[in-house]
Amino acid sequence: MSTKYSSIIIDDEPPARDRLLKLLGNFPETFHILDVAKNGREAKQKIEALNPDLIFLDIEMPGLTGFELLEALETIPMVIFCTAYGEYSLKAFETNSIDYLVKPVRLERLEKTIEKLKSLDRHFSTQNFSSLLKEITLQKEAKKMTSITVKKGDKLVFIKLEDVSHFEAGDKYVNVHAKNDIHLSEQSLTQLEQKLPDNFLRIHRAVIINTDYVNDVQKYFNSRFVITLSNPKKSSITTGRSYNDAIKTWMSL
Repeated sequence: MSTKYSSIIIDDEPPARDRLLKLLGNFPETFHILDVAKNGREAKQKIEALNPDLIFLDIEMPGLTGFELLEALETIPMVIFCTAYGEYSLKAFETNSIDYLVKPVRLERLEKTIEKLKSLDRHFSTQNFSSLLKEITLQKEAKKMTSITVKKGDKLVFIKLEDVSHFEAGDKYVNVHAKNDIHLSEQSLTQLEQKLPDNFLRIHRAVIINTDYVNDVQKYFNSRFVITLSNPKKSSITTGRSYNDAIKTWMSL
């Protein structure tokens, strides 16, 4: 017999709550929805009163974020994060009996969550979860980068990230494409990827783009894409197959 999880949906956006409630209605044998909450403070009261097995939790909410809510709880239920933001290390959520859903939540992705729930231990590790929260907080702080330092002759120049259309790995340096100029950075793409804010997306082992500059995306052979940017050169970049999942996730937001 399958396990049934008493659950609370926590999201400050009514359309998101309604959509998830409707999708979960397809799985009455897995989820028993106890209640919904429209913010973190209301959610804290309902979690303490109803003691759910599981919560569906939005991350960014006014007043009390999803992370702040969890830190305020004495007993943490199992958590499935629901987020429209990619600034968090979603891979980290795959540990500690946690899953995540990127909004808008899709039925086929929810089905994968249910399969994962079937294989999980219902005993949740609060200690492991606290470590996860600290890790995510550090990553959020690291991604407050708003400019990059580049070499220009003997000088160091600060380039605003909003002016950068993409980064491209060269032989020794990374080329920083900003407006009509190309600058050089000694930081590797991997180092940049860890610091850049969420609107930057790695689409190839040698390229990170600023998604704010994307003009169009076209399908290409061998399950790849061609992304054209709206920078002065109208750069056209073919993506790498190994980055397909991240690209498709970004396109679905």
